[in-house]
Amino acid sequence: AAKIARERYGCLTPWQHEPSTYGRAVLTAGYQKCEKAVLEQCRDLLAKQLEYAKRDGTDFLDASQNARLIASGEHYYRIMYYGGAESWNLRDTHMFETLEHLLHAGGPNAKAVVWAHNSHIGDARFTEMGVVRDELNIGQLCRQRFGDEAALIGMGTHSGTVAAASDWDGKMEVKQIRASHADSYERLCHDSLVSRFLLDLGRDTTLRERLLERRLERFIGVIYRPETELGSHYADASLPRQFDAFLWFDKTAAVTPLGPEHARTGVPDTYP
Repeated sequence: AAKIARERYGCLTPWQHEPSTYGRAVLTAGYQKCEKAVLEQCRDLLAKQLEYAKRDGTDFLDASQNARLIASGEHYYRIMYYGGAESWNLRDTHMFETLEHLLHAGGPNAKAVVWAHNSHIGDARFTEMGVVRDELNIGQLCRQRFGDEAALIGMGTHSGTVAAASDWDGKMEVKQIRASHADSYERLCHDSLVSRFLLDLGRDTTLRERLLERRLERFIGVIYRPETELGSHYADASLPRQFDAFLWFDKTAAVTPLGPEHARTGVPDTYP
């Protein structure tokens, strides 16, 4: 079984150091898609689920998730060159399906905490992502699947520093975060003059009603361009619909990076 898996995954070997070039290559004649091989491996593993689980359920979960990841990755790097919402939606759907598989493996009482960026956690239907760009995210999918059993918690800040790059494949820099925009949710939080707090948006109905009107919300990720911040990092959103709770730190500090021995070359896993 391991030999067959290596042969099937071998189709992707030439692209392992620069996976983004795989998508560009399969758009041109003369390059074979690896889709069939990796899907066959995934189907074979899942068809033998009961047999493998009897031997070692943990090993089977690892192997099956690896197969699903490779199948999703192959698809992702093919479609990323077309642009639009499809590549984003594929990534977040894969995240959600991974969560479902882990919960299933953990049994009927399993719980999980998902740590991700606000753009993945907050329900996309109440941001420009869903309204304008037809994008979904793991927060939306969790609400649709688990209802009130899912709690979506966002985070925000007014100023401080962030570890980010200026562009994809750029070097990490510690950058100063600009003070939040006057028309943003972040400025409302800052103007409260409370340095740290948690808004329980489901419990306080009066607060929820007052915050329902759409405002600007800031999204800072692995890329931060303060010189174009309003256009590149703010979007309209309805915070109480997007999140169940919101955690606020008025001033934040950049994460401390791991040492250079942990640095990896090549395109980031989640590019673009």
